[in-house]
Amino acid sequence: MPDRPGTAAAAAAPDGTALLAATPDRMRGVLGHFASGVTVVTTATEGPDGPHAHGMTANAFTSVSLEPPLVLVSISTRARSHRRIDDSGRYGVSILGAEQGPVAHHFAGGAQSPEAVSLEWRDGLPLVGGALVHLACRVRQSHRAGDHTLFVGEVEGLWLGSGGPLVHYRRDLRALAGPAPTPAGDPGAVSVRDQAPAPAPVPTQAPAAAPVPDRAPARTPEPTAVREHAPHQAPAPVPHQAPDPRRDPNHGTDREERPAHAR
Repeated sequence: MPDRPGTAAAAAAPDGTALLAATPDRMRGVLGHFASGVTVVTTATEGPDGPHAHGMTANAFTSVSLEPPLVLVSISTRARSHRRIDDSGRYGVSILGAEQGPVAHHFAGGAQSPEAVSLEWRDGLPLVGGALVHLACRVRQSHRAGDHTLFVGEVEGLWLGSGGPLVHYRRDLRALAGPAPTPAGDPGAVSVRDQAPAPAPVPTQAPAAAPVPDRAPARTPEPTAVREHAPHQAPAPVPHQAPDPRRDPNHGTDREERPAHAR
């Protein structure tokens, strides 16, 4: 009897390589070759002493639509954040910067680095301080897909910082250099609902040519990421050790942070 596709038996592909069954371990290893950004997905629950922040590291994040602005996160049904997002109907996404490897490990259940974690509260949601991007989302649809749920969220607010991204590739975290600073856009808090494009300036008489300096001017430093509250200390460099290969990055151990009060 011929083997059915997806069974444990191996079959020869035209190039001579073995065709293997898509087991969880193989899926994790193969899909690790798809380089992706790293996010921390957060939500909040009410407690007797105020709101409690919960977060988990996830790289299963993508844009779905621009009009309306929709994004998607895939959360394991075994993760505690799954129930909390389902109950609250809201979640935040912090796209991590190049130096936030310790934050990714912390929220993935790896090495705990609470000193590297700084939370900012925006629109009632906790977000990771110093991240490249903050998104505040409200769940519009949820779809069960195998052992995960796809939470489609409408972006109600977004905030943009600067710098290079943190990238996940083959079970390791890598840092990429950021782009050169550009004058376009305001790096401050931006509401996708309220912002209107600024009118273009009316050109006047062309300015006289500036004299050529004797030496190149000093390079303008790249602006830092916008934060409401600065972290207690600068993030540590990205560690070289790889995350636990047995851990699914989308159902890592959730970390709970309990701020004294929501800011």
